[in-house]
Amino acid sequence: MNRLEEKIGYKFKDKNLLRTALTHSSYANESHGSASSYERLEFLGDSILGLVTAEFLYSHNPQLPEGRMTRLRAELVCEVSLHKVALKLGLGEYMLLGKGEERTGGRERPSILADMVEAIIAAMYIDSGMDRPRQFIMENILKDADLGEQHRIADYKTELQELVQRDSECTISYEHVSETGPDHDKRFTYCVRINGDVTGEGTGRTKKEAEQFAAMKALEVLKK
Repeated sequence: MNRLEEKIGYKFKDKNLLRTALTHSSYANESHGSASSYERLEFLGDSILGLVTAEFLYSHNPQLPEGRMTRLRAELVCEVSLHKVALKLGLGEYMLLGKGEERTGGRERPSILADMVEAIIAAMYIDSGMDRPRQFIMENILKDADLGEQHRIADYKTELQELVQRDSECTISYEHVSETGPDHDKRFTYCVRINGDVTGEGTGRTKKEAEQFAAMKALEVLKK
């Protein structure tokens, strides 16, 4: 916990808040009520992140129209963006998972890692108010935001398309695999096929995010 606090730049007064932010529901279920999962914190953190990002966009450029601000906010707080923050902090090393989730690769699952970033934001807010989570968001998510017309957050699909198009005979397509979860919290899984073969698979909160993660996985394979 001390090592993670150093990484995020904040010392918790209530260490249990940080522990809860790192606890997946699978671990909480196996603990038979002795631990709580991050889900309620994630719900709050999502709203805090959206507010800070909206404030940033509103004040950063008075000329940005409402529609453009809406699109930029969605890009800046998307699962792909939060996953990058989680990787930088090494959150996978600290999360508490149930045995089944551990076996199926939960420690590296982008959706879980992104959710935990939001949970940590909420934990900081409850522990000390708005200033610390705002500082964390600015330093880790908004610091290098490019608000120009060509703004892209980790556009893996474009990168994959450009790589594949070097061979004019290669084909690329995305295919819906499954969707899980309640209507208010859906998770979509898509795969990407190159020349008909599945090269990557990804899960996200939207179909577009799932395709981005599938492209990311395909790029990892092709670059090995």
